[in-house]
Amino acid sequence: MSPLQSLLADHRAGHNVGLYSVCCSHEQVLRAALQVAARRGTVLLIEATSNQVDQFGGYTGMTPPQYRDYVQALADAEGFPRGRLILGGDHLGPNAWQKQPAAEAMAHARVLIEAYVAAGFHKIHLDCSMSCADDPVPLPDAIVAARSAELAAIAERTAASHGLPPPVYVIGTEVPVPGGEASLAAGLAVTTPAAAAQTLEIHRQAFDTPALRDAWQRVIAMVVQPGVDFDHSSVHDYDAAAAAELAGFLERQPRIVFEAHSTDYQRESGLHALVRDHFAILKVGPAATFAYREALFALAAIEAELLPAAQCSRLPQVLDEVMTAQPRHWQAHYHGDADTLRRLRAFAFSDRCRYYWGEPALLDAVRTLFANLERHAPPLALLSQYLPEQFRAVREGTLANTPGALVRHRIGLCLDEYARACAANTAGPRRHNASSAPPNLANG
Repeated sequence: MSPLQSLLADHRAGHNVGLYSVCCSHEQVLRAALQVAARRGTVLLIEATSNQVDQFGGYTGMTPPQYRDYVQALADAEGFPRGRLILGGDHLGPNAWQKQPAAEAMAHARVLIEAYVAAGFHKIHLDCSMSCADDPVPLPDAIVAARSAELAAIAERTAASHGLPPPVYVIGTEVPVPGGEASLAAGLAVTTPAAAAQTLEIHRQAFDTPALRDAWQRVIAMVVQPGVDFDHSSVHDYDAAAAAELAGFLERQPRIVFEAHSTDYQRESGLHALVRDHFAILKVGPAATFAYREALFALAAIEAELLPAAQCSRLPQVLDEVMTAQPRHWQAHYHGDADTLRRLRAFAFSDRCRYYWGEPALLDAVRTLFANLERHAPPLALLSQYLPEQFRAVREGTLANTPGALVRHRIGLCLDEYARACAANTAGPRRHNASSAPPNLANG
């Protein structure tokens, strides 16, 4: 049993514990995540998304082996044990190629799955829910499950042929497409128990073959919509009462938990309640890069107070210039007049500026910012004004007054909320233990 399976087994045994998943490729976010997990002595789950990392490089320019090496190198640099690092692949399937005919898209998806598993990614989210160019819309559940099972069979063979531990799987996908966000204007519907039961049963049937029966026992979670999401300017908070029937359904299933996507910006009390209600895997991504952007803008404001304009990084302005010159990552998502678009590019919760931090002009601006504030350490009064939490840590002697440390501390405050929610849930009494529930849909 892998550390991930062991932790989730503890959850199903009645302990209010869970696991958060950091879905990001940004170096400062990953370093902050490694530091939080090291300080707490926990495992760390880091996931790459199918549009972020694939056999062609994705939008990060990294293949699965390259992403693995990148994350492991960061772990080594932070002194984090590789044995406590878990890699996952999110929304793995034909998503990136859905504009192609299904045969072509699935051919790419087969290579994608093989590349992820061969590179040592242990947690595999099978997502074949999207319609390809010649598919019906919406795609029937039976086709979704059959395609997922086909990819699982490839994952099983790949792990065995490489001498790797067999993967664990996540099924289901009642969430926005990777990299996207829903509009909350029309409200947000919680997955019904009937819909969850249908997803579970139809996947169980698709896995009911000699090659996949053992793999079905390693389906650890199902993605559902617990009623949490965010858009550019608002957050839909978790309502435990609205999700009570869904949580009750899970208690009647052995072994599995729910995986909650788009939990960014939830109140910490909501994160605790989600874990209590069996949403034991919490995904976070844009909130972490949003915190990174907040920290950089604060440092840029300090820089502007300390130095002549000609010596400053102009980081906020450079970010907007780059995004305006290359609008493909935000133009279809942000709408409004010029002032509204400018604010959204910088400050939207959807944080589509996260796609731009690797651009050369922004890399140069961040280097200039850091170099300026390494030569001219932020005065405490300016830290108090622009980074008050970091000011307090510096005053306590627990944080170095350097730009990198300040940025990672700001990100770490976000991730610490997830770590606390997953470590010792205090959001009220645990729903009754389902470990003795009669076998039913989730049995292999």
